[in-house]
Order: sequence, then structure tokens, then C-alpha cells
Amino acid sequence: MKILHKIEDVRNFVKEEKGINKSIGLVPTMGFLHQGHLELVSKSLADNDITVVSIFVNPAQFGPNEDFESYPRDFDQDVSLLKEKKVDYVFAPSLDEMYPENFATKVVVSGITETLCGAKRPGHFEGVATVVTKLLNIADPDRAYFGMKDYQQLKVIERFVRDLNINTEIKGVSIVREKDGLAISSRNIYLSDEERESALSLVKSFNVVQNLLDEGERDADVIRERVIDFISGFKYTNIDYVSTVDPETLEYIGFIEDKFLLALAVYVGKARLIDNKIFEV
Repeated sequence: MKILHKIEDVRNFVKEEKGINKSIGLVPTMGFLHQGHLELVSKSLADNDITVVSIFVNPAQFGPNEDFESYPRDFDQDVSLLKEKKVDYVFAPSLDEMYPENFATKVVVSGITETLCGAKRPGHFEGVATVVTKLLNIADPDRAYFGMKDYQQLKVIERFVRDLNINTEIKGVSIVREKDGLAISSRNIYLSDEERESALSLVKSFNVVQNLLDEGERDADVIRERVIDFISGFKYTNIDYVSTVDPETLEYIGFIEDKFLLALAVYVGKARLIDNKIFEV
């Protein structure tokens, strides 16, 4: 496994590998790798001849009061895990390499970014879209892999890749969960044992929704309020949002007739956790 820090080095090896007709898979990460990331890596290894994992904590997607400075990092552990998976290349650029002096460009995706996390974290998806565009341009992968836990992020990336005619297939990978059902996240490290028990309210709320649907409830506002009441009944929880939206457009759904996405963002202690599930009726 080779560790690269310079954009030019990545471009040179990609040119070389593609010159002998090898396919390239990219797994963009912010490091502090967990089983969710490793599932993305496994998918890429299965689909492609060469897999590149990027490790870069992107400051552009953090707000002024968010956890950029304290975001967990462990590069040595990340490298060890990726060596075990037999990843081909790690791209670990510096901040100056990705955002040189006088950097002045942003990728802005309209509409789909204005709900859910986009409404709560101004500028977040501009930061995501900009850095992912850069990574796709640098690595020129045939396929790139993103987890469905960050569902809105996945849809934003799919949209700008389509709109900008970027020649990369975007692959969404299902949420990876702990044995107790908690969606795996780097931010889970912030949870105390008691807070972790309360964090399970997110995944448990899916049963509340399914039971209501089974009883014939189709008013999305009623479902939303029942979910809010359920999660709020757990200690340490502070709801950021509970939303019912169209799985493709992410527009609010008031009356349920077909598929819908239940999207959650909840503070448990200081950890902001997200989760989601698509339901069908």
C-alpha cells in the first residue's frame, strides 16, 4: 500500500493504472475509520482493480460552532486498517494541498441542499460538494463509494455529478449498524454509556413508524409528532429535526401514498447523530 500526499502523485499513478486498463475505485473519508468505512472499502475492492482511500478532514463542511478541531483523528490506526484490507493507495493531503492560497471556488447545489441537514448547517453541503468535486477530479475514479447514513450527502453528490457530467459512477452503500442497531459513526465516540442507550432511540423509532403505518396512519405530521414524542422520552436527547421527505427530491411529504424517507438528526449529549430509513406503503 502506498501513501500519497500530493495531488500530482495521485494523478500520475491514476494515469499509469488506467493506461493498462485498470479500473479505479475511490472511497472518500475524513479518517477515524470504522466498520462503515471498511464496508465501503470492501465494495470498492470487489468492484475495481485499484482502490484509493482518501483521508482528509475537510474544514469547509464544518460550521463555526461545530467540531472541526475536536473531530476524532487517528491516522496510524487508519493506515493499519487499510493495510489489512489490502487497499492499493491512500491519499492523505495537507490542508494547503487541497485549499492553496487564494482558493476562491465553491460548488453550490440548489434545492436539494435546502432541507434536512442543509437547513440546519448553512454552507455544509457547499463544503462537501466542493471537496468531493476536487477528489473526483484528482483521482478520476470509475466509481466512488458513499454511505447511505449520510443520505442527503449521497443525493447531493449524485446530483452534481449528473449536472456537471462527471464521468464517475456514484455507489451508495447501506447503513452499517452495531449489534444493538446503532448506526456506526465516528461521533459515537463522544457518547457515554448512558448516552449510548439513549442514542438507540433513533433506530427504535423506526418501529414506531412501522406500527403506525400498519395501523393505517398516513398523515406524515402525526407520524412525525409520535417519533418526536418517542425520542424525547429518552434522557440526553435534543431533537434537531424529524422529517418525512421524498427519497429522491428530499421535498417534504405531508400525506403518505408511496415511498418516503424518515430522516432524523438528534443531539445525544454533545454528539449530533443522524439516521434514516425508507418506508413503503
